[in-house]
Amino acid sequence: MRHWWKRSLAAQFIGFTLMALIISQGLTFLISWDEHAKALYAAAKSEFLSRTASVTRLMESVPPELREQALLASETSYSRFWLTDEEPQTAADWRNRAAAERSRPLDNFVDLTYKLGLNATSKPDVPVSEKVAAAKGDEEWARPSPLLWHLPHPAKYLTFSDNAGYGLAVRLNDGRWLNSAYYKVDGGGWWTSKSLLSLGFTALILALIGVLIASRIARPLRKLATSAEALGRGENLPPLAEDGPDEIRRTAEAFNKMQSRLHRFVEDRTRMLAAIGHDLRTPLTSLRLRAEFVKDPDIQQKMLSTIDELQNMTEAAISFARGEASAEETRAIELEALVGSICDDHADLGHPVRYIEGPRTTYRCRPASLRRAIRNLVENAVRYGGGAKVFIRRTALTVEIVVEDTGPGIPEAMKEKVFAPFFRLETSRNRDTGGIGLGLSIARAAVRQHGGDISFLRTPTGMQTIISLPQEGCADAVPAKKARLWNLKRSLDDSRSKNPAEGIVRPSAEAK
Repeated sequence: MRHWWKRSLAAQFIGFTLMALIISQGLTFLISWDEHAKALYAAAKSEFLSRTASVTRLMESVPPELREQALLASETSYSRFWLTDEEPQTAADWRNRAAAERSRPLDNFVDLTYKLGLNATSKPDVPVSEKVAAAKGDEEWARPSPLLWHLPHPAKYLTFSDNAGYGLAVRLNDGRWLNSAYYKVDGGGWWTSKSLLSLGFTALILALIGVLIASRIARPLRKLATSAEALGRGENLPPLAEDGPDEIRRTAEAFNKMQSRLHRFVEDRTRMLAAIGHDLRTPLTSLRLRAEFVKDPDIQQKMLSTIDELQNMTEAAISFARGEASAEETRAIELEALVGSICDDHADLGHPVRYIEGPRTTYRCRPASLRRAIRNLVENAVRYGGGAKVFIRRTALTVEIVVEDTGPGIPEAMKEKVFAPFFRLETSRNRDTGGIGLGLSIARAAVRQHGGDISFLRTPTGMQTIISLPQEGCADAVPAKKARLWNLKRSLDDSRSKNPAEGIVRPSAEAK
């Protein structure tokens, strides 16, 4: 069994589209991530150095007693400033002090999330002192590049917490040191909730577009498949609409041309055979008139019998080759009622036929053609198998009409030959016992015109002849409520009570 996505064009189209989206996003991430991280790092570092330079100028311009207030006013959610009398020496100690200063709340911070009643948290990300000390424990102070630090004040620079934080110590003109610490968790990653939500919406929109496109492509293909299946069952269909994209339009045009050629071929063959049948009647009638002048009664009777046989064979052959069922309109019928009526007709004639009622199935077919095929098989079972038991069963792919008998069956080597025209297993030339040899040929031709076939199956008590019809012709199926048997008249039952065919239970016996 194939996977579901292999069976659906829409599923495959959506799957490949989403796969292309994911691969393209992944390649973009791999190509741009390094540049993206470097750009964020450079922007944060530049902002930090610029703010520290501005605060340094501010410290030099305000009186010493106002410096603390000026520093508190200059702090942001990501930066802290403090003054020390001595130059910072150990980088590890300075990092721990920076972590402590970073956890200090801001005096000038206004919590809008609290005032507006929002659920977002207003607490800043604070580095853990232990992690800060362990992250850059062996990295000491460094001098900032002249390209980044333009002031004449001596300064030294370091990083902490895996480059998420920066530190700068600047010596002021009065000998005190301005310490600046910046820390911000990188929130510009690719796989954030916003990026995933955006990717999800993009995938959803592409999936909807894929469904629309796949449906637009698959709709004419489904119509084509349905029409091809119906054409294979012999239905007369209107031409497909020749519109849509070029590929679909050309496919519809090819199907319509094929259907037209098939119908034209059948019609030409039918007209030809009708002409042959008409032309053969004239010499046969002439032979019959000449046979009337034969004086020997025995020879005359033999000639007339031969002429009758020739005429019957000609008419049967023409009827078989003409395919009269192909001109019959396809319509929905109750298959159970059709099979039951055939069994009823045979039962009224006194034949040992039994019907087992099964599911009530509405099936689209050509009733006269299918009736003829079933009747031929039931007649063969009665004539050569001693009787018939008929029932309908359904499988996953087919609807089967089973004609079961208790006769000797058909040898394995002959199961295909019996369908050849004029082939008879019965070796006598008596038409009353052996027929013409077209019954199975006509039956299989009719069944194959419905898209099905006929097969034989040996059983412990006889043989089953199975008509397999495609499930596509079913309209519905409702289980039957009860079984029924076809009764024979008592007089006919009594007259056939000594039927030698064992294993065939006559309906009247079971009905009692």
